[in-house]
Amino acid sequence: MLGLMQTRPLLVSSLIDHAAKQHGDTEVISRGVDKKILRTDWATTGARAKRLAKALIRAGVVRGDCVASLAWNTHRHLEYYYGVAGMGAICHTINPRLFLEQIQFIVEHAQDKLIFFDVNLLELVQKISAVHPVVKFVAMGELPAGHGLKHCMSYEDMLAAETDDYEWQLFDENTASGLCYTSGTTGNPKGVLYSNRSVVLHSYAGCMPDSFNISAADVVLPGSSMYHANAWGIPHAATLAGSKMVLPGPALDGESIVDLIEQEAVTLSSGVPTVWSGVMQYLEKSGRTLKTLRRLIVAGSACPPSLMRYFADQHGTDVVQMWGMTETSPLGTMNIAKAKHASLPPEKLAEVREKQGRAVFGLEMKIVDDNKKPLPHDGVAYGDFMVRGWWVTEQYYKLSLKAIDEEGWFHTGDVATIDPDGFMRITDRSKDVIKSGGEWISSIDLENAAVAHPAVVEAAVIGVHHPKWEERPLLLLHLKEGMSISKDEMNDFLKDKVVKWWLPDDVVQVKEIPHTATGKILKTKLREDFKNHFMERK
Repeated sequence: MLGLMQTRPLLVSSLIDHAAKQHGDTEVISRGVDKKILRTDWATTGARAKRLAKALIRAGVVRGDCVASLAWNTHRHLEYYYGVAGMGAICHTINPRLFLEQIQFIVEHAQDKLIFFDVNLLELVQKISAVHPVVKFVAMGELPAGHGLKHCMSYEDMLAAETDDYEWQLFDENTASGLCYTSGTTGNPKGVLYSNRSVVLHSYAGCMPDSFNISAADVVLPGSSMYHANAWGIPHAATLAGSKMVLPGPALDGESIVDLIEQEAVTLSSGVPTVWSGVMQYLEKSGRTLKTLRRLIVAGSACPPSLMRYFADQHGTDVVQMWGMTETSPLGTMNIAKAKHASLPPEKLAEVREKQGRAVFGLEMKIVDDNKKPLPHDGVAYGDFMVRGWWVTEQYYKLSLKAIDEEGWFHTGDVATIDPDGFMRITDRSKDVIKSGGEWISSIDLENAAVAHPAVVEAAVIGVHHPKWEERPLLLLHLKEGMSISKDEMNDFLKDKVVKWWLPDDVVQVKEIPHTATGKILKTKLREDFKNHFMERK
């Protein structure tokens, strides 16, 4: 017997409809590419999203079409999120920091009907247009004369031609709503196709207290990019909650972020560790403080414990680690302590908080050995990390092979441990773990230990071929201006933080450490650049 409850479909449009009706006068703040601040609200955002939906229909977009964006975290990009998905099309957010060849591949693979773009990305768009002359563009701002784009419309002109009396359509909740391609460090990027259902469930999960803990009382600044995994789902969750939204545009330097936090009394923000390392350096130099920022969600790579301690001790900000990936929408685990941990001494609680956290409701996780046999959750055994759940991908876009095994488990490519309380800790990416003399060394643990040194801005550890030990760790350091540190000095600093045989065989200072388009350390390039390092030292 089935229940007798209503079966209204879970649709992305319901998020903006709720925010516009229940939180209409709550502010949505946007800093544009020109650094000017625009103040609007949820009612206006909802009305403009409806105008956009009508404009898309007028432009010939139909349900199931891919409508791309090359844009930063702004009010127009937020309107695009809802206008496109609300009329049944697919929000295809493209990372403008990808290589041009990758972007061209993505546009061709997705068969984008339109590409919305922020005007400071005009040069990139011109290059795309030269390769894809039939693609039409929408400028989300005023273009200079002689821009050279043959098929280009004005975003504001499109909206001005419509009224906001559009009624959001009802359709199957499994209808595709978003498309995001992986960063593609090896091979071509792969598309992850989100559904209306998965986005709404993910938004509910994001608002839960043991997750982002977003409410209508919050002021949310998503420092994670709206072109990558829906800015970790934070814009959708903040819409569901009716929070005040502060959209920072392309400027994510320390001063720009701190200015917005201070001016708008931001309570919650997010971003990769490199962004918040920059904020920390700015705060240290300027002497400014963060009086309102209560929670900071960090993901993308392991958050150095030194960064967590700095924000907690100096600014009273709780840094919460999250683990996720494009394929998991991306919310997977959140590090929120349990009640039992309240009695732990500070150093023991810090050990718990430095892990990537517990699975949120809606996602399951396990670790397995090389033979796919499940390993114990004892905090000691480590193995390949696998997940399944309501917002985990099943199959990549336009690829026939399933991305999951016969039981629905997705192989994340991470190596992890899980403790008896359910806290997961990433020990490495499977391709980054270092095998030395038959034993494993975690590059992440070494990096976190090294970056705690007061002279270090960022650290990267790679395994390099060694004539005796197969591989040995090489530590690469980006130091603060005017600082230097020798191998012996660094190993002396590390000797009580890691086991002796983990100590790097060499320490190299570099001007900068390369990153992927999503802010992760680009270890493929480092391994190529230093592949003969220990052989050359023979």
